[in-house]
Amino acid sequence: MFVLYVTIHMYFYEPKYVQYYNEIAKKYAEDPFLKRLSSFSVFLSKSIKFLTPTALLLMVQFYKNQQRYLKLNEQKKIAELTALKHQLNPHFLFNTMNNLYALAIKKSDQTPEVIEKLSDILDYMLYRCNDIFVSLQKEIELIENYLSLEKVRYGKRVQISFEKDIQQDVRIAPLILLTFIENAFKHGVSQELKEAFISIKISFEGDYIIFNIKNSKSKTHVEKSIDCIGLNNVKKQLDLLYSTNYSLEIKDKKKSYVLTLKLISK
Repeated sequence: MFVLYVTIHMYFYEPKYVQYYNEIAKKYAEDPFLKRLSSFSVFLSKSIKFLTPTALLLMVQFYKNQQRYLKLNEQKKIAELTALKHQLNPHFLFNTMNNLYALAIKKSDQTPEVIEKLSDILDYMLYRCNDIFVSLQKEIELIENYLSLEKVRYGKRVQISFEKDIQQDVRIAPLILLTFIENAFKHGVSQELKEAFISIKISFEGDYIIFNIKNSKSKTHVEKSIDCIGLNNVKKQLDLLYSTNYSLEIKDKKKSYVLTLKLISK
C-alpha cells in the first residue's frame, strides 16, 4: 500500500500541484522513487495516517462481535437452564406422586392435606420460579411443604430436622436445594426399613448461603453412587449460574452422607 501510495503521489499528484508545495515538500519531491521507498520516517507517518482509522474500525467491529457473542452466550445459557428444569420438574413430580399414591392405597385421612401441599409445590414450580434467581424465603417455604409430604409418607420411619438461620431475604437459583433434599430421601430413607434421619440446615454468612444436609445410609442396601438425574442436573445448573462462585462437597461416610453447599447470594 505504501508503494502504491508513493507511485500515485509521485507520478499523478506532484506534476499537477508541485508549484503549490512549500520548500520542504518541494525538496522531498526531488527525491527519486527508490529513495522515497527507503525513507522510514515517511513510511511511519503514512502508516499511522492510514492505519489509525483502520484500527478504529476494527475495534468497533470487535466490540460488536463481542456484544453479539455475549448475547448468544446468554441465550444459550437460558436455553440450557430451561432444558435442565424441564428434566428436573418431572423427576421431582414422579417422586412426589409416589407419596400421594402410597397414601391413597391406605385411604389415609391425610390425603387432602397432601394434595394441598402438592398443589402449592406445583404452583410454585410452574408459575413462581421461572426467574433465574428467586427469593430464598420462597425456596424455604417450598422445602417445608416437601418435608411435610415426606413426614406424612414415612411417619416414624424418619427423623427430620430443619434449621434456618436467615436474617435477611436473599436470592438463589430455584430448586437447587430441593434437589439435594430429594436425593437425601431417595438414598437415606426410601430403602431403610427401620428408622432413618435427615438433618438440614440453611444459614447466611457474609455474602454466602450455606446449605448443609446429613442423612443416614440404608442398612438394607448400599448405593454405589449418590448421583442421579436430579443431582447431575443441579450440578450443571450450579456451573451455569454460579461458575466459580460456589463450592460443593459430598462426603460418603460409613453410616451417612454429608453434603455442604456454599454459594454466593444474588
